[in-house]
Amino acid sequence: MTGLVDWAIDRARLTLSILVAVLVMGTLAYISIPKEADPDIPLPFFQVQVVLPGISPEDSERLLVRPLEVQLKTIEGLKEIRGIASQGYGAVSLEFDVNFNKDRALQKVRDAVDAAKSKLPNDAEEPFIFEANVSDSPVVSIILSGNVPERALLRAAKRMEREIDSIVGVLDAELSGQREELLEVIIDPARLDSYGVSSEDLFRLVVRNNQLIPAGSLDTGRGRFAVKVPGLFETADDVLRLPVKVQGDGVVKLGDIAQVRRTFYDANTFARYNGRPAISIDVKKRTGANIVGTIALVRKYVESVRAEIPAGVRVDYSGDASYWIDAQLTQLTNAILLAIALVMIIVVASLGLRSGLIVGISIPASFLIGFLCLYFGGFTLNMMILFGMVITVGLLVDNGIIVVEYADRKMAEGFSKREAFSEAGRRMFWPVVSSTATTLAAFAPMLFWPGVSGKFMSYLPFTMIFIMTASMFVALLFLPTIGAIFGKPEKIHPNASRDISLSETGNLYEISGLTGFYVRLVTGAVNRPFFVLLIAVVSLVAVVIAFIAFNKGVQFFVETDADFATVSVRARGNLSALEKRDLVIEAERRLTGARGVKGVYTVAGAGGGGRGGAVDTIGRIFIELQPYRDRGPSKPIMAELRKRLENMPGIFAELQEQESGPPGGKAIQIEVGSESYAALDRVVAAVRAHADKMPGLIDIEDSRPLPGIEWNIKLDREQAGRFGADVGTVGAA
Repeated sequence: MTGLVDWAIDRARLTLSILVAVLVMGTLAYISIPKEADPDIPLPFFQVQVVLPGISPEDSERLLVRPLEVQLKTIEGLKEIRGIASQGYGAVSLEFDVNFNKDRALQKVRDAVDAAKSKLPNDAEEPFIFEANVSDSPVVSIILSGNVPERALLRAAKRMEREIDSIVGVLDAELSGQREELLEVIIDPARLDSYGVSSEDLFRLVVRNNQLIPAGSLDTGRGRFAVKVPGLFETADDVLRLPVKVQGDGVVKLGDIAQVRRTFYDANTFARYNGRPAISIDVKKRTGANIVGTIALVRKYVESVRAEIPAGVRVDYSGDASYWIDAQLTQLTNAILLAIALVMIIVVASLGLRSGLIVGISIPASFLIGFLCLYFGGFTLNMMILFGMVITVGLLVDNGIIVVEYADRKMAEGFSKREAFSEAGRRMFWPVVSSTATTLAAFAPMLFWPGVSGKFMSYLPFTMIFIMTASMFVALLFLPTIGAIFGKPEKIHPNASRDISLSETGNLYEISGLTGFYVRLVTGAVNRPFFVLLIAVVSLVAVVIAFIAFNKGVQFFVETDADFATVSVRARGNLSALEKRDLVIEAERRLTGARGVKGVYTVAGAGGGGRGGAVDTIGRIFIELQPYRDRGPSKPIMAELRKRLENMPGIFAELQEQESGPPGGKAIQIEVGSESYAALDRVVAAVRAHADKMPGLIDIEDSRPLPGIEWNIKLDREQAGRFGADVGTVGAA
């Protein structure tokens, strides 16, 4: 193996050409590699949702959740299954082992859902499978807001959505906060009764006349033609002229018994931005696309059409990931450059300028080779990879220092530069290999860290492996080749030369300065091994005791300064959508205008429970802070926001800061299960009451059903039958 060193030196031009080519490719890889904030890790979570408007939680459990659970729990590799029954829908959450095959698991979930469809009610909507994915989060939101007609806001948003959806790198542009348009038919019950037309007849008539019928084909003997019956409504006049009843020459049209108008679906959610009605366009990037470049293209398009947007409509950007990623990458890059500068100063001071520069080549060379490996390995440039690079800065130069320092020593003894670097490469080959291996062995166990956190943290050891391996090859192949061409023995001070000679063969007490003190200290320690061992054991025990006594607790991931926060607004009662909106607006008013806040995006009327929050959630407020240079640390700002949200009658507001690292949820999570709902409710109530009294706990919530009022219509089937009615007729009416 050591012959590789001589092979590289003997073919210096080829070796240096390979080095230059690798550095150029590494530079291109750094420019091209996708840049993200956090690692894009596969999350082993799926959720199957089935919507059936109006269904009660009890019926949802029996008719929606249980049929899905029966089929889904048979899937191989399933770690946990959890059902959620709520008003109007049912959901089943699935968790797989973190090492699952995502495509295979998704296919199994689809097969199980298809098998359960026959057991679901006929009027239930198509089951929707939600696949949890880090990259599914919007990378930027374009928010159109203003006190203008809702239709004007919607038209402008839809036009921008279509164009943004076609931009390279954009996976999807999705509208939120809008209401779908519809044609509303307002029936006059008195006229309906006077003409002897039932509501069921009217519904059936409209449905049968609003469909496209493929009627087959017509073969005339001279050709074959497809035949269809286009019967879709295109204008409101088509609906008004629809014949409802014909008697003799008299025709009763729908326009005689009803009014038709163009409107929107009834509002159940309301979106606002900085106190104005709003519609947002949430932009998601394609997997592997560069966030910074994609957002730049989106911004360029928006700015190009800003002049065409109706007057009174304001366009804002929210949650721009490119700014945060640029800021984060810039900070970590600056940290790496500072570390490189400090290392170079130390190396040059200890080895001299020429030898220090030769060692310094190993830093950018190892990084660029590492970038090349990351690029071909399908990795993205993110926070964890840059942290790994910061750690490796001080480690990767050790290999180069060992080789170059030994070569300098040999040149000082009279060896030529080629002989010196050749000898250094051969002599230090196995020490460098073993040193690199032991360093990587310390980080290798992180590759086997289980769970989602392990997938997140695995980027750190991968980075260490790539860069430290690159530094080993640079130190053993490229540095000896460069040194054999550009190396030069440094002038050694006579005193330093005398001290080196005395340290090996002479009187240790004649060595002067710090070197003499160190040599005598080491010699004394070697001569008293048991005393040194005793000091080591005492020091170890003292450190452990001091840590137990004075530690500040354990924290999984380092806290960073937050740029975003979310406020969950909770309230209880039979609240209408408008009442929920008014309550959430009260919280919004307290936050708007706070120091350091850039934007406040409010969604009122959103439910919680299985959709990612407490069951009594009536709305969420997304807060975006100003850039750090304009606001300073986020802790005082968050404290002020919490204080503003206190003492709101009938409302509880929970502020959650942006989390760093892998998703973790709340610090304490207690799950209680039982076959008896009465016992379950009693135990959960007792646990909640105890938690409410414990000091230090905040933002406590539980998933018990909300108390409320509902109306049950009891139908006398016998009496209804006398009037030609049944349960379906009454329910439709």
